[in-house]
Amino acid sequence: MCKASLRYDFLLRVLGVVGLNKKVSLKNQLFRWIRGCKRLVVLGVGNPMRGDDAVGIEVVKRLFRRVPEWIRVLDCGTTPENFLPEIEAYRPTHVLIVDAAELHTEPGEAQLLPLEKMLNSAISTHMIPLSILAGVLAEEIKAKIVLLGIQPRDTIYTEKLSPELQRAAEEIAEILLEVVREKK
Repeated sequence: MCKASLRYDFLLRVLGVVGLNKKVSLKNQLFRWIRGCKRLVVLGVGNPMRGDDAVGIEVVKRLFRRVPEWIRVLDCGTTPENFLPEIEAYRPTHVLIVDAAELHTEPGEAQLLPLEKMLNSAISTHMIPLSILAGVLAEEIKAKIVLLGIQPRDTIYTEKLSPELQRAAEEIAEILLEVVREKK
């Protein structure tokens, strides 16, 4: 990294802008990914009894009744495979799976992960691995599929999200709403 980049990075950290920079990055990634989308399905996945693992469900709860008609939002809990018929019937061009993922980052940080990276990052509290679900969807409906992975703090047995993940769920839902509103 050049000296100018190091100084800029240091300045962002001192000013507390690092989180903002990451939100802008996620928003830009979503804009690029959603380009050409005709119909979108957003799957919230997670276990509401395992603390931060429920973050995917919390994100989609914040999207219900707030998205345009070309988007279907589904709270899939721990069994997203049960929604395959509904997803296939809608014939989406894009599928966004929102779930807790081991990203080796700070709690609440989010990244878009392509199908091939889902194998190593999704937290396995679901009936079948998300990589298998995504593979079936990719094969059956030929949609563009990504995981919006969110780093959990804890996946202990509790019905509450940590404060970091509560904030992350709200921020990510707002970013998604901004992206879909600006898309059309």
